[in-house]
Amino acid sequence: AVLFAGDAYKSRDPSQTHQREFAKRIAKLADAGIPVYLLTGNHDLPAVAGRASALEIFPTLDVQRVYVADHIGTTLLPIPTSRDPLQVIALPWIRRAQYLAREDTRDLTLDEINARLQETLTNLVQQELERLDPSIPAVLVGHATVAGATTGAERSMMLGRDPVLMLSTLASPRLDYVALGHVHKHQVLSQRPIVAYAGSLQRVDFSEEKEDKGFCVVELDATKPQGQRMVDFRFQPVHARPFVTVEVAVRPGDDPTQRVLDALYRKDVRDAVVRVIITLPEELERVLREAEVRDALASAHYVAAIHRNVERPNRTRLAPEASRGLTPIQALRLYLETRDTPPDRAALLLRHAEALLAEDAGEPAPDSPSPPFPSGEGG
Repeated sequence: AVLFAGDAYKSRDPSQTHQREFAKRIAKLADAGIPVYLLTGNHDLPAVAGRASALEIFPTLDVQRVYVADHIGTTLLPIPTSRDPLQVIALPWIRRAQYLAREDTRDLTLDEINARLQETLTNLVQQELERLDPSIPAVLVGHATVAGATTGAERSMMLGRDPVLMLSTLASPRLDYVALGHVHKHQVLSQRPIVAYAGSLQRVDFSEEKEDKGFCVVELDATKPQGQRMVDFRFQPVHARPFVTVEVAVRPGDDPTQRVLDALYRKDVRDAVVRVIITLPEELERVLREAEVRDALASAHYVAAIHRNVERPNRTRLAPEASRGLTPIQALRLYLETRDTPPDRAALLLRHAEALLAEDAGEPAPDSPSPPFPSGEGG
């Protein structure tokens, strides 16, 4: 059997093309005689209550050997695999409104609401565990945040928005395996029974750039007693589309375009999602030929960004006590001195400044800049 722990699509409103391609894969499994158990995750649920979920098309069309679970419960008729039947407890993504009435939460904080929901879900899971037939292998498939999990791209739990289930709620000796979805990073939270997040099959963003992607292969022996049926568990990596970050530091005097191209040639960007981060001095920004960089990325699947981190020189500012009591021309002259401005350029800037000030005052422009003030004046 294939157990899919939720989030068939990244979007709540997948395109017809995405739905068709997902259905092709499910149909291929079902046509091969493999039962497929699909659990609804938060990405599978519509944004508006009452609308159909992205997975409801399968039971609507009565696709054989495909089971869709969208509420907490145990599959009453065990799933018939090629060897032995399998009991499955479903724990899909939970909306608070499904289990908590508005009047029950009116005066509660978010933390208190989540605690109330956690208690409710714990009791519901316990009820389903008590319904299990101990003579038949049993697993729980859940789409939830479990305490102790290391988060991946799904970071909403970091903000305190998700109800968090305790590991002890799921790691029951009545279960032979617990398959989890929602967190994208593969990890094993418990050994007896094994409670594991398979993780996403594809990388979703650059936070997952270095993570292995794959699925879990589990073998249960129905002839063994409850709690001892797990005979094999392994993580099977897949060739997920790579995410590649190319970081380039351009030094003064470098050809920035060539520097970036050299860095790209050292990376394998074929069929990858790529971002390029270029750190370069301000004076080289305008000579970077981005079109050539994009041409070099033609073999990439998608160019997410070409980001320029421009290093700008610190602007010299006069301290208030140093400029107090100075005329505008005196302040400008002092500023130019602190910047070590060449004398001819300083004279030109002062001449233009005096002309602007004279024009603003309605006076004729001076023929030459005013003489420099004695050293230390205005100090």
